[in-house]
Amino acid sequence: MRLKSTQNKRTLIAIFIVLIVIAETAAFVATTPRPHEQFFQFYVLGSNGLAADYYPQNNPNLHVASPVSWYVGVTNFMGNVQLVEIRLKLGNETTIPPNDTTDTPASAPELVAFDRALMDNETWEFPFVWSITNATTTAGSIRILRIQINNETYQISNWSATDGYDFRLILELWAWQTNTDMFTFGWNSNGEYRTAWLQLWFNMTISTPPPPPP
Repeated sequence: MRLKSTQNKRTLIAIFIVLIVIAETAAFVATTPRPHEQFFQFYVLGSNGLAADYYPQNNPNLHVASPVSWYVGVTNFMGNVQLVEIRLKLGNETTIPPNDTTDTPASAPELVAFDRALMDNETWEFPFVWSITNATTTAGSIRILRIQINNETYQISNWSATDGYDFRLILELWAWQTNTDMFTFGWNSNGEYRTAWLQLWFNMTISTPPPPPP
């Protein structure tokens, strides 16, 4: 399930194309374009807005319905307007992470995507509040069944970790390519391809209910 509808995404892409035309026109009339290092800044901050305190009481061992608050942000330093997409994936200890050498994304399935058109030097930062709302124990593994992200609930099928250890949330930065009319993982920067991604690890704990009274 995606956070945005197909219609909203088409509208966003149309707006992005208009911004591209405006930006290219401005670049054409400029007589001395300045050299520009092209890149994105991609980050996740903890609940206090700093690169710390990512989990309540700094404890990555989470219970069902334990809320976690982050801030996710990206800054556009590409020199022109860009359409970006942040894709969120849930991984475990066997997930193959993104590969910066081959420019391939993580092997885990996508949970949700966030899209935004960014002007040059613009920063997009938004609250990212999530919690595991349903999980179960099966044969020595903990399986996550539902996750809530910014008040939206997403079903998860068959995603588990041994004893609940080494789950992770993976965030990937994708950019719209005008030559292919599609999002790709990473971007071209002065003839060099680059990627940006982040992952944060956590463990799931399911408390054993007390025994029934005699």
